[in-house]
Parts: sequence; C-alpha cells; structure tokens
Amino acid sequence: MAGTNSSQPNQPNQPKRPNPPRVSGGSDRKPLQVMHISRKEEKDQIEKNSPSPSENQQTSESLLEPPFEKTKEVSIANDSGSKISDESSTQAINSSHEMTMEDVIGSSRYKEPFPEFEKNNSQEQRSVDDFDFDEDEFLAALNENEPIGNTGEIAKGKVIEIESDGIYVDIGGKAPGFMPKNECGLGVITNLKEKFPKGLHLEVLVTREQNAEGIVTISCRALELRKSWEKVIEMEKESKVIKVKITGYNRGGVTCDVEGLRGFIPRSQLEDGANHESLVGKVLGVAFLEVNSLNRKLVLSEKRAATVSRFSELKIGQLVLGKITAIKPYGFFVDLVGVSGLLHHSMITNGSIRSLREIFKTGEEIKALITELDPKRGRISLNTALLEGPPGEILVEKEKVMNEAEERAKKAQSILSKKED
Repeated sequence: MAGTNSSQPNQPNQPKRPNPPRVSGGSDRKPLQVMHISRKEEKDQIEKNSPSPSENQQTSESLLEPPFEKTKEVSIANDSGSKISDESSTQAINSSHEMTMEDVIGSSRYKEPFPEFEKNNSQEQRSVDDFDFDEDEFLAALNENEPIGNTGEIAKGKVIEIESDGIYVDIGGKAPGFMPKNECGLGVITNLKEKFPKGLHLEVLVTREQNAEGIVTISCRALELRKSWEKVIEMEKESKVIKVKITGYNRGGVTCDVEGLRGFIPRSQLEDGANHESLVGKVLGVAFLEVNSLNRKLVLSEKRAATVSRFSELKIGQLVLGKITAIKPYGFFVDLVGVSGLLHHSMITNGSIRSLREIFKTGEEIKALITELDPKRGRISLNTALLEGPPGEILVEKEKVMNEAEERAKKAQSILSKKED
C-alpha cells in the first residue's frame, strides 16, 4: 500500500547510520574487549600492605619501597565474561599507581624520621645577648686595627733601617715610618748613620698619614720647630729679654736665630740702625715685638729690650725718681732712666688744679709712686696724690711733700698692698 511506505509527517527524519565496515575475508570483526579494574580489591590490598607504627624504626631504604609489593589479581572481562590473570595487566596497574610525593608525606613512616631534629627545633633559639661578649676586648681589638700616625701626632719609635735618602723608624704600626733626609733635623746633616744609628730611640712628628702601603711620613725637624715655637711663645708671655746672634741683613734690618727659628729685627728697632750691616756676627739683647706661629712671624727689638729690662726692675708701690720730659693736657711724661712713665692729671693731687704748668715744669725732678705696670704695652702709671696729707697739699707745699716722700710712701704702699689683696 502507498500509505504504508509513506513517512510519518509528525516524526522527524532520523539520520541513517552507516553500516560498520566489513573485514576482508568475509567474516564480521569481533567486539572489543573491555578491561575492568576492581578498585575495591586494590584498596583492600593497599590497606593490607600499609606499615604499622612499629615499622617506623626501619631503615631509609625501606621508606622508599613502593606499597605495591605483591602481584595483584586483575579481573578482565572478555566477550564471554570469563576472568583472566595476566602479568601485563599487573604491570599496567603498577605503572598507573606509582607512589607520589603526597603518598610519601602522608605516610606515617615519614612523618617523624628525625626525632632529634624536631626536638632541637622545639627549644628556644639563643639571642645575641645570650652569647659571651666582652666590651673591653672589643674596644682593644678596635684600637689594634686603628691606623697609627695621624697628621700632627707625636710618636715614639726606634731606628730600624738607614737609606741614602732617609731613615725608617718603627713607630708601632703595621709598617714603619719614613723620615726624609731633609726632615731629620733643623741644621744640615751630612752623615745619617752617625746621627741616627740603628736602635736609636727618638720622638718624631707625623707630617703625612699612611699611604697605600701603610707607611707614614715622619719628621724630627717639624717636631723641633713645634717645640721651639712653644718656647718662644712662653718667653714672650713672660716678657723676657734674650740674647741672639745676628746671622744676616737686608735693606729692612737684620736676621738672627732664636731657638732654631729665624727672627727679624727692623732697623728702627736697632740702637745703631744706620750701620746695621756691621752687626752681623754680633750678639744683641732683644725683646719680642710679635710672635705668630701660624704665619711663622717672629719680630724682635733691641730698643725694647732696654725697656723690658728696666720693667723687670720695677714693681707696683715702688717710689721712683724721674724727670719731667713733656707736659700734655692730660698729664706729665716722666723719664725713669730708660723707660717713660705717665703722671695723669687725675693722679697729681686730691685738690683742684687750675694749670699743670703751675705744679711741675719741664726738666724738673720729682718723686712718684708706681701704681700700674704693663710691660707688653710699655706703660707705667705714676701717682703723687698718695704722698699728700691733706688734699691739695702738693699745690701749696710741693717741696715738703717731695722731701718727706720716702716716709709717706710707706703708708701709701700699705694701702696699695691692701687693694691688691
């Protein structure tokens, strides 16, 4: 019937499946064999072979053995539904279930392989303060490694080697100090071995810090110059008069030697400045005008030496005899044999003064007390008011005051001494 062969209008057309290919030979191909693995049997086998806690004492070799030690039975279903046992199937199972790192870490056998290590980790770690520390030893080690010989430092040492251009001195550092020949002294040195034999102990001044080889440059000359300046500064403070030998001259004056230093005396400060060339080789008494170690300036004066010598003979409260040399609005200048003193108008009398010329005249000798001395500035302050009895006595009875000056000076000296105390 035609209605029988016609397709159903309500049903979609089903795609036709291709027929399976035919195997040459005319016979149909057998269906594929399906391998079925029993996971339950494998799990039971793993639990059976897992180590007990007592096995933790086994060697490290046993820790690495795989848990699959026995050949497992594998059930394979073929087309007939029968089970087979085959070594190839066992190898396939073992290769697909090799031990992983997770299995090793999770193993109770690997959790505590080194009990001593975990025991040490459980202890408290020691801090820095727990260790032995000696501060004195630490500072001593720093001092040992500190470089010896800073510029300007005085060091003591011993001569260990002599060369043609200088000498080597052991000053306690890692390397010796070297002193050039021109730094061995103030004067000219012709024979180093004679002046600095081996083993000689000496003091030196470090003039240059150590180089890459650890050698410092030292000098005896620089140390002697430093000591000379210190001596000269001290003498200048004490206003001393010294003897010097003239070594040379120029247009401005003459040169001399002072404690190894070069001093200069201007022509204006010489007693015989017109013929200063003839002074070479002579010895003069001089005083200090200027001392400056930074600029290496040392200026002396022969004229001032007389003043300084005279000042050394004077003292405060002393009664002196002098001559009026000049009259100024502010007082009288008095010659005291080699030095000049000032009698200020406020120190003449306790009375009222109308005119200075009415009291003393130029060339007149007077007696006065010394109330102030300043050797550096060359100043001497004089006083006649202390010799008076009633105020203004010297204006009325000047000769009486001068004649009784010695006796009156004793009373005045006691007053001055009390003021100094």
